[in-house]
Amino acid sequence: RFACERHQAITQLVARVRSAMRPLLLKGHTRPLTFIKYNLEGDVFVSCAKDQRPTLWYADSGERIGTYKGHNGTTYSCDITRDSSRLVTASADSSVKLWNLVTGECIFTFEFKEPCRSVSFSLGEEYLLLTSDAFMGVQPAVRILKHSKDISEQTHEEVLCIKGAHPGRITRAIWGKLNKTFLTSCEDGMVRKFETATGKLLHEVKIHEKSIQMMDIDKEGNTLVTASLDKTSKLLDADTLEVLKTYVCDRPLNTAAVSPLKDHVAIGGGQDAASVTTTAGQAGKFEVVFYHKIFQEMFASVRGHFGPLNFVAFSPNGKSFTTGGEDGYVRVHHFDQDYFHTQYL
Repeated sequence: RFACERHQAITQLVARVRSAMRPLLLKGHTRPLTFIKYNLEGDVFVSCAKDQRPTLWYADSGERIGTYKGHNGTTYSCDITRDSSRLVTASADSSVKLWNLVTGECIFTFEFKEPCRSVSFSLGEEYLLLTSDAFMGVQPAVRILKHSKDISEQTHEEVLCIKGAHPGRITRAIWGKLNKTFLTSCEDGMVRKFETATGKLLHEVKIHEKSIQMMDIDKEGNTLVTASLDKTSKLLDADTLEVLKTYVCDRPLNTAAVSPLKDHVAIGGGQDAASVTTTAGQAGKFEVVFYHKIFQEMFASVRGHFGPLNFVAFSPNGKSFTTGGEDGYVRVHHFDQDYFHTQYL
């Protein structure tokens, strides 16, 4: 009886999600999206794309506030300080830039010789965790940079640099609890855990058979979620890297995120971008797919993009989510009331 009632609730929710939610369609980029980041309060978010210009938006209305001009290549990722005063971006132009989030002014630039991919502030925002790609015979690297709250004291000081630990591209790097460790995902399907103070490799586990395209951590820092081209997403214990849950999908996956409000996981991807011109949107499987985090059941999908889904992010309060696709569009979805009151989900 319980299973039957839960199945009926899931069926009703699928119908309501598809019929009731009306997304905000934001056109501010001319190239595919790569990353989306909300600030702590969730009232604004920044989108990154291959068109060189990160863009700031109001999360509720979808109004564009402005763009950050200065990069000369794809911006792969970004992060925002807790007080929403600064933005950091990592770009393929071999630079990491610090910006005044409100005015759009570039206040400092870290220059490197390799394309920069993943960047994030530490807890307390004293450091930056950065990854760089292999380039001209130089191996992929993970770096920790010193970040000064007084911009006049900001330097190019590099606290740690780890090379040779990853045989392929490092797709994401995330701080562990209290900055004592950090974790990386790689295109070889491995997740690795390092000690921050020494750079020592503490643990590595083969999680996927193909490249891990994205890795994210929940708001408590207890679990990680991965998305891979092997058509699976996995929930890991952030301390032991043990696989807790596996979400099997029918498409290569580029992104995954854990809801901060409910036991839900959102994942997405789709047919490879090189073949998209010959495929209808429905056949390409470009929807956002929702799974129950515990039961591992798919209970809803949300259509919209007409190209592969590159990124999905929940708002900090879990009441909306934003997606970015290969089609260059940002779509902001606000959940209706049925989503919050449906039983068994």
